[in-house]
Amino acid sequence: MAETSYSPRMKSLYEDVVRKQMIEQFGYKNPMEVPTIDKIVINMGVGEATADTKKVTTAAADLALIAGQRPVVTRARNAISNFKLRENQPVGAKVTLRKTRMFEFVDRLVNIALPRVRDFRGLNPKSFDGRGNFALGIKEHIVFPEINYDKVDQMWGMDIIVCTTAKTDDEARALLKAFNFPFRQ
Repeated sequence: MAETSYSPRMKSLYEDVVRKQMIEQFGYKNPMEVPTIDKIVINMGVGEATADTKKVTTAAADLALIAGQRPVVTRARNAISNFKLRENQPVGAKVTLRKTRMFEFVDRLVNIALPRVRDFRGLNPKSFDGRGNFALGIKEHIVFPEINYDKVDQMWGMDIIVCTTAKTDDEARALLKAFNFPFRQ
């Protein structure tokens, strides 16, 4: 069987359009200097896991559907009696996406999931950390098309952190705007 070279839409958008835009805007001398998206970390904290540990496995299964990759179950580092939390107890799931899966996730996030969020007015342009990384939170994981709405017994929120190779927030903001991230005005 012949091997086909498959390139996600967002990766070819970066190579053909975004890189040229960024060189014009910031005047980079070297094309390797242009910032790119390095990785995306998706984290799902399941607060109700203290009562029922099966909820972590269902959340992890949903996260695996969304990301297309098996998540790691996160565990509590130390015990907190007020939250009925024991040390090493499962409390959530996370997954780190890179390369092809990362670009496919960006495509689904920007074009399908974010427009489906209720009362969506755009992403907060101040959610950068000072080093070019962007964080956003989604209240309901059912906005992703991979999740079957009828089979969901509970809705979970998720944190999505987009890590870029940009040195400043302005460069990262320009990069994500070029990837059609819908920032508020």
